[in-house]
Amino acid sequence: VQLQASGGGLVQAGGSLRLSCAASGRSFSIYVMGWFRQPPGKEREFVSGISGSGGSTAYADSVKGRFTVSRDNAKNTVYLQMNSLKPEDTATYYCAARSGSYVNTRTDQYNYWGQGTLVTVSS
Repeated sequence: VQLQASGGGLVQAGGSLRLSCAASGRSFSIYVMGWFRQPPGKEREFVSGISGSGGSTAYADSVKGRFTVSRDNAKNTVYLQMNSLKPEDTATYYCAARSGSYVNTRTDQYNYWGQGTLVTVSS
């Protein structure tokens, strides 16, 4: 499966952005989808994930209550709605896919990765 992330940009603190990740190929619903981010000079970290059916989600503590993950299997797309953005949310955001039934927070558990989209939050 090929993944294409989009929706990044420059936003002021307190603002919102919605990231999208479009997947090619069939059987999108069998994949668990994850969102990760990599701040400048730091390691890639888990942000959020959603099961194939959309019935199970997970979030990093740093984004709980501010970010919402969702998916539309008919459109082969997963979304990350980001509200109340903070400067520390500045990073390149990646979507990823893994076969399986549950969300995993480890980067090495995901088989497919998108190219990343940059989110910059100004103070």
